[in-house]
Amino acid sequence: MKNSTMISLLTSAFAAAAGIFVYKSYQEKAKQEALDKDVHMHNSKEIDQRESVEADEDDAEKGLTQLDSAYRDEWQANAFPQTHRELEELEKDK
Repeated sequence: MKNSTMISLLTSAFAAAAGIFVYKSYQEKAKQEALDKDVHMHNSKEIDQRESVEADEDDAEKGLTQLDSAYRDEWQANAFPQTHRELEELEKDK
């Protein structure tokens, strides 16, 4: 084989391999983005529409969505005031 033919074949093989690599990495990235959308609570629209899991057991959870319930849990963990009355009392104490 001529040297130029060999270089052309090697270049074509390298370009094909690079194309396959780019295609596979694009597929993996798209798959990961789809997975992230399912995993992250804030990206899910369904979680803001479904009723809280604890609504049957806890009266304070009735009428809350799962997202609201998660925020409520976070506020309680950080001792954030739950009502306007509690907030006003904290402002008076300052």
